[in-house]
Amino acid sequence: MITPDLESGTKLWHLVKNHDHMDQREGDRGSKMVSEIYLTRLLATKGTLQKFVDDLFETIFSTAHRGSALPLAIKYMFDFLDEQADKHQINDYDVRHTWKSNCLPLRFWVNVIKNPQFVFDIHKNSITDACLSVVAQTFMDSCSTSEHKLGKDSPSNKLLYAKDIPNYKSWVERYYADIAKMPAISDQDMSAYLAEQSRLHLSQFNSMSALHEIYSYITKYKDEVRYIRTFRHTLIQLFISGFFPSFF
Repeated sequence: MITPDLESGTKLWHLVKNHDHMDQREGDRGSKMVSEIYLTRLLATKGTLQKFVDDLFETIFSTAHRGSALPLAIKYMFDFLDEQADKHQINDYDVRHTWKSNCLPLRFWVNVIKNPQFVFDIHKNSITDACLSVVAQTFMDSCSTSEHKLGKDSPSNKLLYAKDIPNYKSWVERYYADIAKMPAISDQDMSAYLAEQSRLHLSQFNSMSALHEIYSYITKYKDEVRYIRTFRHTLIQLFISGFFPSFF
């Protein structure tokens, strides 16, 4: 609020006008004015970032437009999920789609998008965090198989990318389909790949330091760990004794 000029008798406001409780109509008009200002800036910002968001989503949900080849672990993991679905006669496409979304995009990529400081040495301020939250929410909506029903009362972060989400969803479906068409990876190839990755990054990790961190964690939560071990042992004994029904 800018201090009123008592000499001229005029009052100045910065974007937000002081609402007069005696005149509700004037207050409504002031709120509408502010909303229109922010909406214009919001749409302008979205237009500026649109190309970067599209490039990010296309790189993640593509087997071709990438800086490097698709990791073998992703193909191996998705094939495992399809095999389990076939084994248990789960033919619902939405279930298979959700499994794959939960194990990679929603568990890994959303966390990286929302928290870039985990990967890069940067500081994330509150404004950047709010912007990245919108991108992360759009990413999650793109991985969903349910239809998003939006109305005038829907939050602005949902409405902002409402027209883009159907296109992003098609990228996700194409991504899963392209991976399914790729040649299967044998257990031997996967083991060789993991061994090679361990060899390449052997000097980047200190096993004693990792063991120390695990020891510190166990020491801090030793009572909880002891309880879990006791509970697990009890469950095993109950299973062996036939306490639970056979369908377990």
